[in-house]
Order: sequence, then C-alpha cells, then structure tokens
Amino acid sequence: MFKKVLIANRGEIAVQIIRALHEMGIKAVAVYSTADRNSMFVHLADQAVCIGGPLPAQSYINMGAIIDAAVLTGCDAIHPGYGFLSENAEFAALCEDCHIKFIGPSSKAISLMGDKASAKVTMKKVGIPTIPGSDGNLKNVHEALDLAHKMGYPVMLKATAGGGGKGIRKATDDNSLIHEFQADQREAQLDYNNGAIYMEKDIQNAKHVEMQAIADDFGHVVYFPERDCSLQREHQKVLEETPCSEVSPKERKYLGSLVTKAMKATHYTNTGTVEFLLDEDNHKFYFMEMNARLQVEHTITEEVSNVQLIKDQILVAEGQPLPYTQKDIHLNSYAMECRINAEDPAKNFMPTPGKIIYANFPFGTKGVRIDSGVRQGDVISPYYDSMIAKIIVHMPTKKQAVSKMARVLKEFDIKGVHTNRQFLLDLVRDKGFQEGNFNNRYIEQSFLKDWMSKHAKD
Repeated sequence: MFKKVLIANRGEIAVQIIRALHEMGIKAVAVYSTADRNSMFVHLADQAVCIGGPLPAQSYINMGAIIDAAVLTGCDAIHPGYGFLSENAEFAALCEDCHIKFIGPSSKAISLMGDKASAKVTMKKVGIPTIPGSDGNLKNVHEALDLAHKMGYPVMLKATAGGGGKGIRKATDDNSLIHEFQADQREAQLDYNNGAIYMEKDIQNAKHVEMQAIADDFGHVVYFPERDCSLQREHQKVLEETPCSEVSPKERKYLGSLVTKAMKATHYTNTGTVEFLLDEDNHKFYFMEMNARLQVEHTITEEVSNVQLIKDQILVAEGQPLPYTQKDIHLNSYAMECRINAEDPAKNFMPTPGKIIYANFPFGTKGVRIDSGVRQGDVISPYYDSMIAKIIVHMPTKKQAVSKMARVLKEFDIKGVHTNRQFLLDLVRDKGFQEGNFNNRYIEQSFLKDWMSKHAKD
C-alpha cells in the first residue's frame, strides 16, 4: 500500500486526487508554481513543495524538479492527473528508473498509444477500423500534398504528440495544406517538443464518441458506457454526456470489444480512453486516438457506472485487482458535464484571468456534483487553463438532467472574472442538444452563429 503520493498537477484535478488519497488513508504531497502559492490544492495537501516559476516549463512539466520533490518527501508514487506530464513516456520512464510508481500506464504503453500516428498503425494491425489517412507520420509537406490528392480534400492535419484538441488543423486545398502543415509543425514543436504530423480524411458529419476503460495487472479489462463529446469548439470539448443517444446496446458492446482488444493488444494497465468518430453518413465507427490518462470528463462515467476512477487507478498501481468486473457495470441513468471557464464567449472566447471576488456554487441538491479547484478570493492565472469548475448532473433521464443543469447554471455565480455560464445555459436549453440532433460541427456551424448574433459585443 502506498503511504505517500505526489500529485504532479494543479487546480481541480489536484484537489480531486488529494481528496481520494485522504479517503484511502494516504498522505498527499502537492507541487506548485509561484503563481499557485495560495491555491486550494496547496492548502489541502499534507505537504507542498514549490518547484518553480509560473510558466509550465518552469514547474509543472519540469520533470527533474518533480522527481526531486517526490524523492525528498519520501513519496511512493506520483499521480500525473491530466494534461502536463500525464502522457509523457519519458516522465513515466523516469519514475520507473527512480523506483517511484507512476499511477498510469507503463512508459512503453504511453509511448505506443501516446504517439497518435503509431497508435493508429497499431490499432489497424489488430483489426480495429481506423480513419483513412497516412500510415504513420508524414515525412514532409510534399508527401502530405500527394496523399491529399489521392484522398481528396478536405483533410485534417494532426500533431502526433497533440492532445486536448490542440495540434489539429483542417486543409481544404493545396495552399491551405502548405500553410497549415507548416503552422501545425511549428505549434507542435513549441508545445510538445515534437513536430511530427500525420493526416486523416476529414469526415464531414461525425459524432465524437469515446469509451473509457481500466485494466489491472491480472488481465482484467472493464469498459464503461460511452460518452458523447461532440459538442466542441475548435476541437475543445464544451459539454459531455453519457450515454450517446445514437449508440444502441449492441453497438455499445461492440465498442467495448474494440476497446478491450486495444487494451490487451498493447498490454495496457490502468485507465485510458479510446476515442472514435461515428460517421453519421454510414453509421460506422473509426478509431481516432487513445488518451493514455484520466480524462477531464471521467466524472460522468463515474456517475453512471457507480465507480471512483481515481481510487481505482491507485488500487491498480498498487498491484491490486479491480474491485469490480464487467458484469457489475450497468447503464440505467444519464449524466452530463458543463465546463465553467473564465472566458468571454461574446469576444471570441477570450480568456479573462483575474481575482474571484465572489463565488456561489449551488451545492446541496441530489444528482449535482461540482468539481472545482478555486474559492472566493482565488486568482484565475493567465498561465494555465481557464477552467473554474465542472458541473456534473446525474439523473435517471436526460430530460430530468437538462432541467436540473439549467437551474444549477442559473444559480451559479462568479464575480471578478467573466465566464461562459450564459453560453452553457443557452446550449443546455437548445432544442438541437436536447433532442440529440448535433455532431462535432454543431456548435461552430449552427449554434454559435445564432448565439453570437444575439450576444456579440462591439
């Protein structure tokens, strides 16, 4: 059993990991940047170590500083959360070399699945349908042009080390392909220190459907009901729900078999999420990528499946078997999540960092969960993600959940920074969302245009 675990992250996810550790009787060590000195997660931890300046490179992705903090405080393990170093194979290997347990998949599995292009090749080999595109990374822009001519435009260029919606660009002709290829390469090199790019055919009408699973060291794999994450803006998720209204029980079982096959083929342990595109024109599923980590939206999976994934991650990392089997996972309810961000949708979603001078989180209602890493008086930093809180509603039906989420969003109140609360409230009330008539282009091509005409500022 672990006695002390370091959390190599910040904000909301650091808070949730600390709470899980404390409930398991394990001490939590936080690492923080100078910008996060007074943050909630720092105060909740049993110990806290400042590891550098406000820029992520100076602190939260400074592998040496994090390992030093873990060794100096006598930690048995490190939980990476999501983002930052959570899918960094080099960091996972460094933990292994220092005999500190990395709470996640092995460095080998991360290397295999974290590289989007190689993951696609691997999935193709084991018989999982993949989106038509390049076999691995593109050597140069000339190879990209040749392939685009064979497949036909539009195409999607993707950074092989990308994640969280970043490193994805669309090209509609030769000129845009040349421009976007070079821009994506520069961005990927800057953000991930890896400029490798691969290409996929752009599927016009698709839903983003993903399935989370977890595997232990004893060969047990359990998958959970799929999530519909199609409501996105610039490839960033805005609202997630489970289950997906277009996935039948038979298709759910089929997706589960694909995910299980993927996990076993890669000798994957701990939790991960396999993302698919559901082509609405032919109702076929295509493997898109695998996130070798915990997901931001793992919350709704926890609610409908009655599991606690962070605790399960820790149990698996300790070498214990999963506390449940596939037969224990049932789907008889609905959950949705809205992400409250410090941003101004009427000004092209411009981030609005600043001090929270008032905060009202409407807690205390059945079926409502609010995960946050901030309190009244805290500062939303310009250096990191602008998320303030995740509001999760879990009810027997979508209709009930939508009604409750609308009420919670109306009561949710933050002063000091502008938020996307009204945008989310209008989205929840939208007929297209309520009836399930949306895909991954719905917000940008339909809902947002109407919304901006009503709310855009000069």
